[in-house]
Amino acid sequence: MAILDSLIKENDKKIVLLVMDGVGDIPDKDGRTPLSAANKPNMDSLARRSALGLTIPVDWGITPGSGPAHLALFGYDPVKYNIGRGVLEALGLGMEVRKQDLAARGNFCTLDENGVVIDRRGGAGKRRLSTEENQELIELLSSQIKRIEDVELIFRSGLEHRFAVIFRGRGLAEGLPDTDPHIIGEKIRFLRTDDTKLQKTARVINLLTHLANDILKEKKPANGILLRGFSCPPDIPPFQERFRLSPCAIASYPMYRGLASLVGMTLLPVGEEIESEFASLEENWEQYNFFFVHIKKTDSYGEDGNFEKKREVIEQTDRFIPRLLELSPDVLIITGDHSTPVALKNHSWHPVPYLLYSPFVRWQKDARFDEEHCLRGSLGIFPAEKSTNLMLAHSLKLDKYGA
Repeated sequence: MAILDSLIKENDKKIVLLVMDGVGDIPDKDGRTPLSAANKPNMDSLARRSALGLTIPVDWGITPGSGPAHLALFGYDPVKYNIGRGVLEALGLGMEVRKQDLAARGNFCTLDENGVVIDRRGGAGKRRLSTEENQELIELLSSQIKRIEDVELIFRSGLEHRFAVIFRGRGLAEGLPDTDPHIIGEKIRFLRTDDTKLQKTARVINLLTHLANDILKEKKPANGILLRGFSCPPDIPPFQERFRLSPCAIASYPMYRGLASLVGMTLLPVGEEIESEFASLEENWEQYNFFFVHIKKTDSYGEDGNFEKKREVIEQTDRFIPRLLELSPDVLIITGDHSTPVALKNHSWHPVPYLLYSPFVRWQKDARFDEEHCLRGSLGIFPAEKSTNLMLAHSLKLDKYGA
């Protein structure tokens, strides 16, 4: 990165990073992946004028979460800039996470008369807590617990038993264990620490746990809370300053909007449909020179184990490629943040297909955009973190080194 600092120069060239979340896959019994099976004439035509390769989001054999995988594509070391699970949960629920906030994931749980956890999901083993019940409990906590000492408490409902809470105040720090014992038959863990930097944080968390459980004691089966993943947002240098670009994000899901916001990208308004994302790209084309466009459903259907639906989302996205190309981007990247194989129904460690289009690439005759052709590509297999270097180089935003 120190090399880039001295080489980056500004020009009017525009870069588009189109991320089809979880697009990578592994072959089925017939040797097909959703990407290879998809009818995507526009991406395949583009592949014949592009450089292809595969990226490693974090490291060989490491299965990444969405946070580190996207940070790598944004040019940040995903190990150095580790986003904790509490922050990710809050971002995923659309909460604003400020620089000095502490965030935590929460579960509503069921406690017996002695404070022992008998169900970590607030259903007393008989049923799952509904999202509607969750929302009612969060409204109750929000109305009765607004501050502890000088710390503001902000709650947000998730699905079923899950929620997030942000602690907003001075002197808070990460580094404490969970209050969740993670097994049935043990009491909630009240936090103790000899670290003076963590004592205020532990005290506030313990007070919140006591207050919440007292308020909820008659709300069976969800009569308690468990907190985990206490984390603060990492101190990330802004994308605009780091790469001297004017960046914006076009994404419909809160987590990805939150991640983009953390690195300083401007969040553009957008609907849930793919068409609205490309419409937003067109409407804002003159105002920015770096566009992060995020397609979510490829990942969702991968996690559902639905080969055909994942293929359909790729095909839907392909239909908008001509509209994108009409804008004449100087560099276009089409890739994923990680692989989400249908067979695994989860994220995986497999390298991710990567297409880089610009006038200055080593293109491949008869190429297609899929895992097999990307494996043979001129870019080889490389760390996703280096994608930003390639974007800058192909948009002529890097001076010669050592000249």
